[in-house]
Amino acid sequence: MKITALRTFLVAPRWLFLKVETDEGISGWGEPVLEGHAETLAAKISELADFVVGLDTRRIEDIWQMLYRNGCYRGGPVLMSAISGLDMALWDIKGRALGVPVHELLGGPVRDRVRTYCWIGGDRPQNLIEGALALRDKGYDACKFNICSELQIVDSYAKVDGIIRNLFELREAVGASMDLAFDFHGRVHAPMARVLLKELEPLRPMFVEDAVVSAMVETMADLARATSIPLCIGERLHSRYDFKRVFETRAAQVINPDTAHVGGISEMVRIGHWAGAYDIALAPHCPLGPIALAASLQVDAICHNAFIQEQSLGIHYNQQGDLGDYTLPGRGFSFADGMLEIPAGPGLGIEVDEDAIIRAAQTGHRWRAPVWRHRDGSIAEW
Repeated sequence: MKITALRTFLVAPRWLFLKVETDEGISGWGEPVLEGHAETLAAKISELADFVVGLDTRRIEDIWQMLYRNGCYRGGPVLMSAISGLDMALWDIKGRALGVPVHELLGGPVRDRVRTYCWIGGDRPQNLIEGALALRDKGYDACKFNICSELQIVDSYAKVDGIIRNLFELREAVGASMDLAFDFHGRVHAPMARVLLKELEPLRPMFVEDAVVSAMVETMADLARATSIPLCIGERLHSRYDFKRVFETRAAQVINPDTAHVGGISEMVRIGHWAGAYDIALAPHCPLGPIALAASLQVDAICHNAFIQEQSLGIHYNQQGDLGDYTLPGRGFSFADGMLEIPAGPGLGIEVDEDAIIRAAQTGHRWRAPVWRHRDGSIAEW
C-alpha cells in the first residue's frame, strides 16, 4: 500500500490535521501541530511529502527512522511534531487496513478506560472554584490549572501569599472530591519554585507540572529531592533522547510527553515503557484536538504506567472549535465517571468529520501565544 498524498487542514481553534492518502483508497489521519506554529508545521509536512510519497505505509518504523535520521538535524519541536502527525496517520491506516484498533497491533490493551482531567482557570488563573465545581458536576474528579500569572525570577512574598491563598481556598471548596494538578508552566524560576513547592505540600497536589522550564532538568532534579510533591515534565521534550537526562537524574516522578510533539505513537510507546523501568508514571499531555487525543488513548491502552489522560474539552483556548466539532456523531469519545473509554474502532478508533474539517479549513486560524511582560518591561514567561 503506497502513500499517494499528504493533505493538511488548518482548523480552529489552533489545530492542524493531516490526511494521508493511499493507492488502495484507505486514508489515515494525524495531528502534526505545534501550538502557535501551525503554518510552520504545514510547510514541514509539505517538505516531508517529497520523501514519503510512494513509500509503503506498512513500514512505519522504517519511515520514522528515515525522517528522524535523514538530513543531519535531528529532534526539536518542528521536526518531531511533523513526524508525530505522520506516525499517527500511518498507524491509523494500518489499523483500518486490518480492521483493528492500533492498540491491538501493539500487544493488546492493559485497560479498557483511563482516568481523565480537564483544564480550568485560563492563562491567568481565575474562577478556579467555579471551574472545579462545574467539572465535578459533570463527573470529573481531577483538573489542572495554571497557579500564577507572571512571576519574576525572585518575586514578592505578597505575590506568593496571594497564590497560596487562592489554592487553599480551592482545596477547601472541593475537599478530597477533586485531585488537583498544579501547572507552573515554566513561568516559575528556581528561587520561587523552591518557595512555592514547600508552601504547597499541605494541599497534596496530584503533581506539579513544569516546576521550572524543561531545559533545566538538573534544577528540577534538585527540587524533586527537596519536596514530597510528584514533579512532572515532558510536554516540551521531543524524543526519548530528551527524556534520558530526566530518567538518569530522577528529575520527575510523572512524565507527560505529548503524542503530537514527541514523535507520535511509536515514540510515545517507547518512552512510556522506558519510564516504567524507573517506576515513573505516564500522564500524556494533550490540550489539542480529537486526533491527538485518540492517538494518546491508544498509548494509554498499552502502557501499564499510564494513569491519567489530559484532554482539551472546554479549555480556554477552544473558543472557536472543540473536541466534538470534528468527529462524526457517536464516533468520537465516550466519557463516564471521570474516565474516557479506549476507542475500539479500527485505527485510531474514531471517525473524523471530513466535511466539517474542510469547511473549517476555509477559514483556518492564526492562533498565537500571548506576549507577557513584567512591570519593569522585561519579557515574562507565558
